[in-house]
Amino acid sequence: MSELTHFNSAGEAHMVDVGEKSVTKRRAVAEGAISMEPSTLERIVAGDHKKGDVLGIARVAGIMASKRTADLIPLCHPLALTHVGIDLEPQTDASRVYCRVTVETAGQTGVEMEALTAVQVTLLTIYDMCKAVDRGMSMEGVRLIHKSGGKSGAWNRGDD
Repeated sequence: MSELTHFNSAGEAHMVDVGEKSVTKRRAVAEGAISMEPSTLERIVAGDHKKGDVLGIARVAGIMASKRTADLIPLCHPLALTHVGIDLEPQTDASRVYCRVTVETAGQTGVEMEALTAVQVTLLTIYDMCKAVDRGMSMEGVRLIHKSGGKSGAWNRGDD
């Protein structure tokens, strides 16, 4: 990529015109994790957190966030998403919850921002639900790992 597409020739921010782009199947996968005290993770896994099913609520929050990305990121296009999948994996050896989000649509622009937004909000929801017992939780490693569709085709993170 040689240019920033969200600026016009005068250097002003604008929403990219995707009207002439072809409709293709678009897919993006993003990941991240939230580290915590072992006792916090134990409560999440056991399902005895007083606020309820932490992972279930976080998953729904992430799905909702992916659908609202255009309301949060000023120059994003509103998209009709065809699939949002959120996988949450408690990792007791690292005392964290790993999150992987897959977002798909058939459209004229990609879904990278929707996948990244879903990861962040999923992790933030876990933080919110557990902050009373562990304010030191840390969100880390949020990044795009795959995108496909559109003129530029597929891209995969190569440093894994």
